[in-house]
Amino acid sequence: LALALYAAVAVHGQSPEWGQCGGTGWAGPTTCVAGTVCTSYSSSYSQCIPSTSTATPTSTAPVSTPTISPVSGNPLTLTGVNIAGFDFGCGSDGTCNPTGAWPPLTQYYGMDGAGQMQHFTSTDGYNVFRLPVGWQFLTNGVVGGDLDAANLVEYDALVQTCLATGASCIIDIHNYARWNGLIIGQGGPTNDQFAALWTSIATKYANEEKIIFGVMNEPHDVPDINLWAGSVQAAVTAIRNAGQVMATKQLILLPGNNWTSAETFVSNGSGPALLTVTNPDGSTTGLIFDVHKYLDFDNSGTNEECVTNNIDSSWAPLATWLRENGRQAFNTETGGGNVASCVEYMCQQIAYQAQNSDVFLGYVGWAAGNFAPAYVLGEAPTQSGTTWTDTLLVSSCMAPIAGAQSGSTGE
Repeated sequence: LALALYAAVAVHGQSPEWGQCGGTGWAGPTTCVAGTVCTSYSSSYSQCIPSTSTATPTSTAPVSTPTISPVSGNPLTLTGVNIAGFDFGCGSDGTCNPTGAWPPLTQYYGMDGAGQMQHFTSTDGYNVFRLPVGWQFLTNGVVGGDLDAANLVEYDALVQTCLATGASCIIDIHNYARWNGLIIGQGGPTNDQFAALWTSIATKYANEEKIIFGVMNEPHDVPDINLWAGSVQAAVTAIRNAGQVMATKQLILLPGNNWTSAETFVSNGSGPALLTVTNPDGSTTGLIFDVHKYLDFDNSGTNEECVTNNIDSSWAPLATWLRENGRQAFNTETGGGNVASCVEYMCQQIAYQAQNSDVFLGYVGWAAGNFAPAYVLGEAPTQSGTTWTDTLLVSSCMAPIAGAQSGSTGE
């Protein structure tokens, strides 16, 4: 609908709010609809910005919501690493064994996730961590049940350790839109049960500005994308109505179908369906599209070598669509092996996202936490005494201090 509206307005000689109105190679309208002004970010891009905005527009959202930045290679807002362990025991059919979870904290006989995050923030410049966890672990295997007090103590220990670094912390329900093989809102848990989970989580963390709510990890093979959008809406409404002021300000990540692939986010209908998801007041403030993209030949994130930077197939088309709809996306899973091909292509992918930081918030690498050093996509640093040593891919590209954001896209 938004694309059709954009085309219809363009025919009449004006670009819509947030639509492009000039720049290198632009042959479309150069005037904007009433209430907006054509604002030049650089010689390469101009956009119709609400007339109440300044020349360098910012979102009217609260301070915890990233601003919309010029297309000029600005630093990405959020860059970080997944800290895995509480998702262990979960399969891609949404079957999670609560006893399979392994907290990535030394007090629970896991890896030193606290030390990893402290190193990543203080040495590498990261500022966000994604903390995947199975739904079944949080409720101790009871669908629709309250949060299990004992299990919450363990998960909250990781959350608090994350917050103590000063970084943002993503609570990620790692269930693939399912509970024990059955799809939420489509034969499995009801939307009310899903909303109840998020009400409990949001109530727990409603006063934490640095908490980001990841509604669901990698939905896939969901039969009806519009029904799924309804399930996402139920979660968003639950979070925003959790009863505390901060819950209306925190970012919420909205995932699409097909393993929330950035490449097919629009073409499989996820983007258009999720455009209908709003806050209770009808706004979309703080609602960010959640996308993933790996760099191996089958986009599975299971192969050591990388074969693509994903720019032409995924990021460039998605950037265009996001601008046309005035929205942003966050790449919360990406990664590759610690080999030369991944250094080349990952650095290019990061450079492109930084050049388009008005629509891409950043990236979160997969993964550190409890993965063994031999893990093919391992990003956990190794420790010797008080010294931490990063993996090749982290030190060469993914750590903000590596400089990939200001590097070449290879084009």
